[in-house]
Amino acid sequence: MRILLLGPAGQLGTDLRAAAAAFPGVTIEPVPRSDLDVSQAGAIQPALASRSFDALVNCTSYHKTDEVEGNAQAAMTVNAFAVRELARACARASARFLHISTDYVFDGLSKRPYVESDPTGPLNVYGASKAMGEALARSVCNDLLIFRVASLFGVAGASGKGGNFVETMIRFGKEKGQLRVIGDQFMSPTGTAEVARLILLSLTKRVPPGTYHAVNSGRASWFEFASRIIERAGVSAAVESIPATAFPLPAQRPAFSVMDNTKLAALVGPIPHWHDALDRYLRAKGHRAG
Repeated sequence: MRILLLGPAGQLGTDLRAAAAAFPGVTIEPVPRSDLDVSQAGAIQPALASRSFDALVNCTSYHKTDEVEGNAQAAMTVNAFAVRELARACARASARFLHISTDYVFDGLSKRPYVESDPTGPLNVYGASKAMGEALARSVCNDLLIFRVASLFGVAGASGKGGNFVETMIRFGKEKGQLRVIGDQFMSPTGTAEVARLILLSLTKRVPPGTYHAVNSGRASWFEFASRIIERAGVSAAVESIPATAFPLPAQRPAFSVMDNTKLAALVGPIPHWHDALDRYLRAKGHRAG
């Protein structure tokens, strides 16, 4: 299986390239931005027309959530219209298209973890652009896998974000000795190493086309996530819970975006709890894990 990978240098792309070593017969061909700039949607078809591939995994996006609020046109280009062109290219090549989406497509009003069939209702521009990307991809490609992910942490750090939440908490914890973290927003902390494994399992097992929630099991508030990070990394710092209203941001976040991964787990096997993913991450980065 030959897989084209867009976004090969990001958190997920890096872990996907590393995970491929455990899947004999899988070859990943990185497609860096210098070869294909998804902000130029018109260049996508020509760039892919001459390539031979069995699947394309799209890990690219304009994901700076607060910055995106003032750049809706750029977000729609990268997160929606470019996705449609990628999906078209896969359809023409008779290749699978695996597109990475987000929990921010939901409105946060659910009283239970979201399942794939729940209606979307994004609260911010980023979420709206990703929801449109999902819809446009579905409209032109039948052999489509949409993987919604959330609150990612990976060894490469988040492209353009200066690391990830785990590293930020450890750094600020060591520097300040005290953290104030939002305690009334709940999500599904997820290691990119686990998402990478789920992607490769799904492609090699020929999981049926559809939308899947590719997140670690369990849930947490940002406060609970931060507290666990500080504890398992052995950092001497106090963590205080604050309401989201005490830390206003340009983009509104859903109060509850926990996602149910049962559908995907039924096809590829049990998905570990985020506690396990965090411990593996901390050990890989040379932090303590307990």
